[in-house]
Amino acid sequence: MSRFGWMVILVAVCLAVAVGLVLCHIGLTLLRALFVGVNVATLLAYGYDKGAAQNGRQRVPEAALHLLAAAGGTPGAFVGQLLFRHKTRDWKFQAVFWSIAIVQIIILLIIPR
Repeated sequence: MSRFGWMVILVAVCLAVAVGLVLCHIGLTLLRALFVGVNVATLLAYGYDKGAAQNGRQRVPEAALHLLAAAGGTPGAFVGQLLFRHKTRDWKFQAVFWSIAIVQIIILLIIPR
């Protein structure tokens, strides 16, 4: 992944932690707060990438978008794809995205509550 891609990941992690800490402060458990934070960061990354694609700016690498989804941001990624109509026709991207989502669903079904 490019240096820019890692910078996007770093900004997303900082944003996720900041949102998570604010939500934790107002009463959410740490895990739930960080989950919301990761999804907000992922959604914003999709929005930024869509804008970059339309305006000729440097794009967020697909690997960075997939890494954010794999880190728990799959719901945010899915909403970002629908909201911004972004990456919905790229079948290779969709194959990786849905593979990540399916693995996460399987893990959630396996983990005892």
